Amino acid sequence: MIQLHHVHLSYPGESTALSDVSLRISKGDFVFLTGPSGAGKSTLLKLLYADLKPTRGQVLIDGQNLAMLSKSQIPYLRRSIGVVFQDYKLLPTRTVLENVAITLEVLGWGKREIGQKVYQVLKRMGIADKVNAYPPRLSGGEQQRVALARALVNDPKILIADEPTGNLDDANKEEILSIFKEANVRGTTVVVATHDRRVIENSHRRVIRLEKGHVVEVVDEQK
Repeated sequence: MIQLHHVHLSYPGESTALSDVSLRISKGDFVFLTGPSGAGKSTLLKLLYADLKPTRGQVLIDGQNLAMLSKSQIPYLRRSIGVVFQDYKLLPTRTVLENVAITLEVLGWGKREIGQKVYQVLKRMGIADKVNAYPPRLSGGEQQRVALARALVNDPKILIADEPTGNLDDANKEEILSIFKEANVRGTTVVVATHDRRVIENSHRRVIRLEKGHVVEVVDEQK
């Protein structure tokens, strides 16, 4: 599903962000990327949805080399990838319904179908009553659920999340992680970047640890 072969990435005028990273994430895996701030977690995630291209090496999704994609092809790749950003990236002047519906509108769904699907996913997230609310009026946990709903509404093959529990209390962390696990059970490959050791230890999933742009440890799923 996801393969990185000897990937290097350097930002112009800055030090190397990733150095000789090779890893494989199979279809249906649930993987945590961890490591201290500046380890390269967010950079690696950006490579997976083609927001960045490697300086050297290959990033493959379903056998497709992302570096070979044209700008016009990237949106088609992203249709199969749900992304939950660290800062949510919700549109403050659009309702919860409108924020979540964006993905389906791009895919050409009809208005009625969109309404039904968005309500279903919001109900699954426990925030169906917030359908007409605006993001600034929501709590951090509620905003995170909206971001998750937007990422999952089209049942993506891959779900990518960058520090999705960083600003949440323990109860909200558990609920968000249960949503990730449910998506994984339905067949979605899940990749979560986090530095929260408690989240990782309680989840019993495969862990890839980064330090200074290098993969320094891979721990298989622990039962």
